[in-house]
Amino acid sequence: MRLRTKSEQRGIRHRRLRGRLAGTPERPRLVVYRSLNHIYAQIVDDVAGRTLAAAGTQSKELKGKIKHGGNKEAAALVGELIAKQAAERGIKRVCLDRAGFKYHGCVAKVAESARAAGLEF
Repeated sequence: MRLRTKSEQRGIRHRRLRGRLAGTPERPRLVVYRSLNHIYAQIVDDVAGRTLAAAGTQSKELKGKIKHGGNKEAAALVGELIAKQAAERGIKRVCLDRAGFKYHGCVAKVAESARAAGLEF
């Protein structure tokens, strides 16, 4: 049996989760993606196939505030920004799609700061 790499394991988790998780107009999906250097979050309505809001460490609003985009401080700022954008568009409730990443570290920080800024999960 061949050993799988961490990225292969994440892909398997991601495909399994996406089979069960879908964003609706009433409760869109908050997708969190992290790379080594940056963190991204977007709110997606899967029924319409549209991205309703997007934020990341490379966003114009955060570009000057962040020294390094791959840490928890940057993740907290991304969570606050995505929650602010959601509030502007009238979105209060979302379901979290962690894209196969463990709910730990930066992914958890994005979710916690978005929750603290007013989003309901």
